[in-house]
Amino acid sequence: MRTVVVVQARVGSTRLPGKVLLDLGGKPVLRHVLERAGSIEGIDQVVCAVPVGDENDPIAAVAQAAGVAVHRGPERDVLQRYLGAADEAGADTVIRVTSDCPLFDGAVGSALLQLHRQTRADYSSNTNPRTYPKGLDCEVFEMPVLRAAAAATALPEDREHVTSWMIRAPNLRRSNLSSGRSDLAELRWTLDYPEDYAFFGAVWAHGKAYPHIGMAQVLSVLAAHPEIAAINGAIKS
Repeated sequence: MRTVVVVQARVGSTRLPGKVLLDLGGKPVLRHVLERAGSIEGIDQVVCAVPVGDENDPIAAVAQAAGVAVHRGPERDVLQRYLGAADEAGADTVIRVTSDCPLFDGAVGSALLQLHRQTRADYSSNTNPRTYPKGLDCEVFEMPVLRAAAAATALPEDREHVTSWMIRAPNLRRSNLSSGRSDLAELRWTLDYPEDYAFFGAVWAHGKAYPHIGMAQVLSVLAAHPEIAAINGAIKS
Protein backbone atom coordinates (compact mmCIF):
# COMPACT_ATOMS: atom_id res chain seq x y z
CA MET A 1 0.00 0.00 0.00
CA ARG A 2 1.66 3.20 -1.22
CA THR A 3 1.11 6.50 0.55
CA VAL A 4 1.95 9.53 -1.60
CA VAL A 5 2.02 13.20 -0.69
CA VAL A 6 0.83 15.41 -3.54
CA VAL A 7 1.79 19.08 -3.30
CA GLN A 8 -0.03 21.35 -5.73
CA ALA A 9 1.95 24.35 -6.98
CA ARG A 10 1.69 26.95 -9.73
CA VAL A 11 3.17 30.31 -10.66
CA GLY A 12 -0.16 32.10 -11.05
CA SER A 13 -1.51 33.96 -8.04
CA THR A 14 -3.71 37.03 -8.29
CA ARG A 15 -2.72 38.34 -4.86
CA LEU A 16 1.02 37.55 -4.82
CA PRO A 17 2.29 36.30 -8.21
CA GLY A 18 5.12 33.77 -8.07
CA LYS A 19 4.76 33.48 -4.31
CA VAL A 20 6.04 29.90 -4.01
CA LEU A 21 9.27 30.91 -5.78
CA LEU A 22 10.05 33.68 -3.26
CA ASP A 23 13.20 33.23 -1.20
CA LEU A 24 12.78 32.33 2.45
CA GLY A 25 15.89 31.66 4.49
CA GLY A 26 17.93 30.92 1.37
CA LYS A 27 15.43 28.55 -0.26
CA PRO A 28 12.31 29.00 -2.38
CA VAL A 29 9.10 28.72 -0.40
CA LEU A 30 8.18 25.62 -2.43
CA ARG A 31 11.42 23.88 -1.46
CA HIS A 32 10.55 24.31 2.23
CA VAL A 33 7.10 22.83 1.67
CA LEU A 34 8.40 19.84 -0.29
CA GLU A 35 11.06 19.06 2.32
CA ARG A 36 8.58 19.37 5.16
CA ALA A 37 6.05 17.18 3.34
CA GLY A 38 8.79 14.61 2.90
CA SER A 39 9.26 14.42 6.67
CA ILE A 40 5.79 12.90 7.21
CA GLU A 41 6.31 9.48 8.75
CA GLY A 42 4.93 6.51 6.83
CA ILE A 43 4.94 7.96 3.32
CA ASP A 44 6.51 6.44 0.22
CA GLN A 45 6.86 9.43 -2.10
CA VAL A 46 6.28 13.15 -2.59
CA VAL A 47 4.98 14.40 -5.95
CA CYS A 48 4.64 18.02 -7.03
CA ALA A 49 1.53 18.53 -9.19
CA VAL A 50 2.35 21.40 -11.56
CA PRO A 51 0.19 22.89 -14.34
CA VAL A 52 1.24 22.49 -17.96
CA GLY A 53 2.67 25.59 -19.65
CA ASP A 54 6.11 27.14 -19.94
CA GLU A 55 5.33 29.72 -17.27
CA ASN A 56 5.24 26.92 -14.69
CA ASP A 57 8.60 25.42 -15.68
CA PRO A 58 10.38 27.23 -12.79
CA ILE A 59 8.05 25.44 -10.37
CA ALA A 60 8.94 22.08 -11.87
CA ALA A 61 12.63 22.99 -11.72
CA VAL A 62 12.47 23.69 -7.98
CA ALA A 63 10.75 20.35 -7.37
CA GLN A 64 13.26 18.46 -9.49
CA ALA A 65 16.16 20.16 -7.69
CA ALA A 66 14.64 18.91 -4.43
CA GLY A 67 14.58 15.34 -5.80
CA VAL A 68 10.79 15.33 -6.02
CA ALA A 69 8.82 13.79 -8.89
CA VAL A 70 6.79 16.19 -11.03
CA HIS A 71 3.42 15.61 -12.65
CA ARG A 72 2.08 18.14 -15.16
CA GLY A 73 -1.67 18.54 -15.53
CA PRO A 74 -4.50 21.06 -16.01
CA GLU A 75 -4.12 24.39 -14.23
CA ARG A 76 -7.75 25.07 -13.41
CA ASP A 77 -8.90 21.48 -12.93
CA VAL A 78 -6.77 20.80 -9.87
CA LEU A 79 -8.85 17.74 -9.00
CA GLN A 80 -7.87 16.13 -12.29
CA ARG A 81 -4.26 17.18 -11.73
CA TYR A 82 -4.31 15.43 -8.35
CA LEU A 83 -5.80 12.30 -9.83
CA GLY A 84 -3.16 12.24 -12.56
CA ALA A 85 -0.33 12.76 -10.07
CA ALA A 86 -1.63 10.08 -7.71
CA ASP A 87 -2.19 7.59 -10.53
CA GLU A 88 1.27 8.22 -11.95
CA ALA A 89 2.80 7.57 -8.52
CA GLY A 90 0.77 4.39 -7.97
CA ALA A 91 -0.80 5.78 -4.81
CA ASP A 92 -3.26 3.92 -2.62
CA THR A 93 -3.50 6.70 -0.05
CA VAL A 94 -3.01 10.38 -0.89
CA ILE A 95 -1.95 13.20 1.42
CA ARG A 96 -2.78 16.72 0.23
CA VAL A 97 -0.50 19.63 1.07
CA THR A 98 -0.58 23.06 -0.59
CA SER A 99 2.56 24.89 -1.67
CA ASP A 100 1.92 28.24 0.04
CA CYS A 101 2.48 26.90 3.55
CA PRO A 102 6.23 27.01 4.30
CA LEU A 103 5.67 26.32 8.00
CA PHE A 104 3.83 23.05 7.29
CA ASP A 105 4.79 20.70 10.12
CA GLY A 106 5.57 17.11 9.15
CA ALA A 107 4.73 16.02 12.70
CA VAL A 108 1.16 17.21 12.19
CA GLY A 109 0.97 15.32 8.91
CA SER A 110 2.34 12.21 10.61
CA ALA A 111 -0.28 12.41 13.37
CA LEU A 112 -3.07 12.86 10.82
CA LEU A 113 -1.92 9.89 8.75
CA GLN A 114 -1.75 7.75 11.89
CA LEU A 115 -5.29 8.80 12.86
CA HIS A 116 -6.53 8.13 9.33
CA ARG A 117 -5.16 4.60 9.46
CA GLN A 118 -6.38 3.89 12.98
CA THR A 119 -9.92 5.00 12.20
CA ARG A 120 -9.94 3.37 8.74
CA ALA A 121 -11.35 6.61 7.38
CA ASP A 122 -12.03 7.42 3.75
CA TYR A 123 -11.15 11.08 4.30
CA SER A 124 -9.32 12.78 7.15
CA SER A 125 -8.21 16.33 7.84
CA ASN A 126 -7.21 18.75 10.58
CA THR A 127 -9.60 21.49 9.43
CA ASN A 128 -13.13 20.20 10.15
CA PRO A 129 -13.27 21.82 12.66
CA ARG A 130 -10.00 23.76 12.51
CA THR A 131 -7.85 23.77 15.65
CA TYR A 132 -4.49 24.37 13.95
CA PRO A 133 -3.13 27.60 12.44
CA LYS A 134 -4.12 28.28 8.85
CA GLY A 135 -1.02 27.06 7.06
CA LEU A 136 -0.71 23.69 8.77
CA ASP A 137 -3.64 22.26 6.78
CA CYS A 138 -3.41 18.64 5.75
CA GLU A 139 -5.84 16.12 4.25
CA VAL A 140 -5.62 12.36 3.73
CA PHE A 141 -7.89 10.32 1.47
CA GLU A 142 -8.03 6.98 -0.26
CA MET A 143 -7.69 6.60 -4.02
CA PRO A 144 -11.25 5.27 -4.53
CA VAL A 145 -12.51 8.48 -2.91
CA LEU A 146 -10.35 10.63 -5.19
CA ARG A 147 -11.61 8.72 -8.23
CA ALA A 148 -15.21 9.06 -7.03
CA ALA A 149 -14.80 12.82 -6.58
CA ALA A 150 -13.31 13.24 -10.05
CA ALA A 151 -16.21 11.28 -11.59
CA ALA A 152 -19.02 12.74 -9.49
CA THR A 153 -18.67 16.51 -9.71
CA ALA A 154 -18.27 19.06 -12.46
CA LEU A 155 -18.72 22.10 -10.20
CA PRO A 156 -15.87 24.56 -10.78
CA GLU A 157 -15.29 25.03 -7.05
CA ASP A 158 -14.97 21.26 -6.58
CA ARG A 159 -12.52 20.94 -9.46
CA GLU A 160 -10.45 23.83 -8.05
CA HIS A 161 -10.46 22.90 -4.36
CA VAL A 162 -10.00 19.11 -4.83
CA THR A 163 -11.61 17.88 -1.61
CA SER A 164 -14.83 19.89 -1.23
CA TRP A 165 -16.89 17.03 -2.66
CA MET A 166 -15.27 14.62 -0.18
CA ILE A 167 -16.11 16.90 2.73
CA ARG A 168 -19.83 16.94 1.94
CA ALA A 169 -20.39 13.55 0.26
CA PRO A 170 -22.67 11.19 2.20
CA ASN A 171 -21.60 7.78 3.49
CA LEU A 172 -17.87 8.52 3.74
CA ARG A 173 -16.00 7.64 6.92
CA ARG A 174 -14.29 10.81 8.12
CA SER A 175 -11.91 11.68 10.92
CA ASN A 176 -10.46 14.96 12.15
CA LEU A 177 -7.22 15.65 14.00
CA SER A 178 -7.50 18.18 16.83
CA SER A 179 -4.68 20.16 18.42
CA GLY A 180 -6.76 20.54 21.55
CA ARG A 181 -6.51 24.33 21.26
CA SER A 182 -9.29 26.10 19.39
CA ASP A 183 -7.49 29.45 19.81
CA LEU A 184 -4.80 28.38 17.32
CA ALA A 185 -7.37 28.51 14.50
CA GLU A 186 -7.09 32.31 14.54
CA LEU A 187 -3.40 32.25 13.56
CA ARG A 188 -2.40 32.87 9.93
CA TRP A 189 0.67 30.99 8.68
CA THR A 190 -0.07 30.92 4.95
CA LEU A 191 1.36 32.95 2.06
CA ASP A 192 -1.11 35.05 0.07
CA TYR A 193 -0.10 38.68 0.62
CA PRO A 194 3.09 40.73 1.03
CA GLU A 195 2.28 40.98 4.75
CA ASP A 196 2.39 37.18 4.97
CA TYR A 197 5.82 37.12 3.34
CA ALA A 198 7.05 39.70 5.86
CA PHE A 199 5.61 37.54 8.65
CA PHE A 200 7.51 34.47 7.47
CA GLY A 201 10.73 36.45 7.15
CA ALA A 202 10.41 37.61 10.76
CA VAL A 203 9.66 34.09 11.99
CA TRP A 204 12.70 32.71 10.18
CA ALA A 205 14.93 35.48 11.54
CA HIS A 206 13.94 34.72 15.13
CA GLY A 207 13.78 30.95 14.62
CA LYS A 208 17.44 30.48 13.78
CA ALA A 209 18.10 29.15 17.26
CA TYR A 210 16.01 26.07 16.49
CA PRO A 211 17.31 23.21 14.32
CA HIS A 212 13.79 22.81 12.97
CA ILE A 213 10.97 25.35 13.06
CA GLY A 214 7.89 23.28 13.82
CA MET A 215 4.58 24.40 15.28
CA ALA A 216 5.83 24.41 18.86
CA GLN A 217 8.88 26.47 17.95
CA VAL A 218 6.83 29.02 15.98
CA LEU A 219 4.46 29.40 18.92
CA SER A 220 7.47 30.03 21.16
CA VAL A 221 8.77 32.70 18.77
CA LEU A 222 5.37 34.40 18.66
CA ALA A 223 5.02 34.27 22.44
CA ALA A 224 8.37 36.04 22.79
CA HIS A 225 7.69 38.47 19.91
CA PRO A 226 3.95 39.19 19.68
CA GLU A 227 4.67 41.98 17.21
CA ILE A 228 5.42 39.33 14.58
CA ALA A 229 1.87 37.97 14.63
CA ALA A 230 0.60 41.52 14.16
CA ILE A 231 2.41 41.81 10.80
CA ASN A 232 -0.35 39.89 9.01
CA GLY A 233 -2.83 39.66 11.84
CA ALA A 234 -5.33 41.99 10.21
CA ILE A 235 -5.78 39.68 7.19
CA LYS A 236 -8.81 37.46 7.64
CA SER A 237 -9.35 35.98 4.15
